[in-house]
Amino acid sequence: MKQRVISAALAAAFLAAPVAALAQDTDLAKRVEQLAAELEKVKAELAAQRAQAAAAPAPRAEATSVPAQPAAAAPASAPMVAAASDTVFSGYGEVNYNHPVRNASGAQTDLRRAVIGIQHRFDEKTKVVAEFEWEHAIASASDRGESAIEQMYVEREFNNGLRGKAGLFLMPVGLLNQNHEPTAYYGVERNFVETAIIPTTWREAGVGLSGEFGNGFTWDTGLTTGFDLTKWDAASDEGRESPLGAIHQEGQLAKSRDLQLHGALNWRGYPGLLVGGSVFTGKAGHATTDFAANDARVTLAELHTRYTPGAWDLSALWAYGRISNTEALNATFVGKPTPVPSSFAGWYLQAAYKLWQGNEYALSPFARFESFDTARTYASQPAGLGVPTTPYERVATVGANLMVAQGVVLKADYQKFRQDKSRDRVNLGVGFSY
Repeated sequence: MKQRVISAALAAAFLAAPVAALAQDTDLAKRVEQLAAELEKVKAELAAQRAQAAAAPAPRAEATSVPAQPAAAAPASAPMVAAASDTVFSGYGEVNYNHPVRNASGAQTDLRRAVIGIQHRFDEKTKVVAEFEWEHAIASASDRGESAIEQMYVEREFNNGLRGKAGLFLMPVGLLNQNHEPTAYYGVERNFVETAIIPTTWREAGVGLSGEFGNGFTWDTGLTTGFDLTKWDAASDEGRESPLGAIHQEGQLAKSRDLQLHGALNWRGYPGLLVGGSVFTGKAGHATTDFAANDARVTLAELHTRYTPGAWDLSALWAYGRISNTEALNATFVGKPTPVPSSFAGWYLQAAYKLWQGNEYALSPFARFESFDTARTYASQPAGLGVPTTPYERVATVGANLMVAQGVVLKADYQKFRQDKSRDRVNLGVGFSY
């Protein structure tokens, strides 16, 4: 009897062993499957994040040489990014009201500009960026509006951090040229120095390279189309308002006999601080038959800085332009009011402070003082035939930006002109950027 009991027990243990082992294997398999499922979930989340990062805004301001926008004034919201989409839409616009204090009849309201931007990524390293702009509400043969392509280029990133681009793109100059949305600057209107001396938004067609040196240094360089001095109209005031704005080509059947070199260097090695500068130079005559200034050369240099410690936003910029070898050309303009200046220059200082912030609102008063001269000097002319140079115009601007939502700003300011007091004015504006 005892032997039969022992035999039965051994048999039961023998049969139970594989069952237990099988149960352990089954449990292990379930755990492996669970881990595999969790791993697949993590991989899917990473893929989604990479897709969204790849489609992230690369905006008009290819942050290679221009500072990020001020915290108080440039909280432009992220562009609309559709999940897993390689195409991103962005845009900005503004409506301004100007009221001269000495001439109420000159008050004017203008839909200054509306812009639609499109960026598409072909892969993680290659993209195309385009912006389409309309100014002054209506563009037709009988209206003053304008329709333009502000930029359109293809960019490719390389493994060593180098980026190359080709097409029509904004020049890496100053603080506004690549970051010019209404939420990105203080005041209803863009400052005069980066309008009259640097013709923001200044774009050229060509090729460009950019990269980093390390320790906060970034650089840009390129070979592009340049200015066309044959477009100068000595009977018009356009050249007096902005010498380079009167002769830029903007990629429109641009004369390309004389190309332009540019280089820019910026340093962001200290928190909140940007220091940089740029130089552009190239001939502007394009070997035009019977043109008196085929050796004329346009050169523009500028230095800029911005410092944003805490609620403060401080910035300064200096710009100097020169058009050489214009004596013979100006001799053909005798008797006309606007010969070609040999030099033009300007600078400004600006301080803003985020005085109050609550929920989505932020109030930032600011003050800016600028000095600029679009006809600082002329090439020598025979006595009695030349046009006198103009004095520096000095403008003081005080006002405030009120952010009322992410990417929406209301603005108000007052501008006081020292030379031409008839231009003193009150400005109001609304702008958006997304």
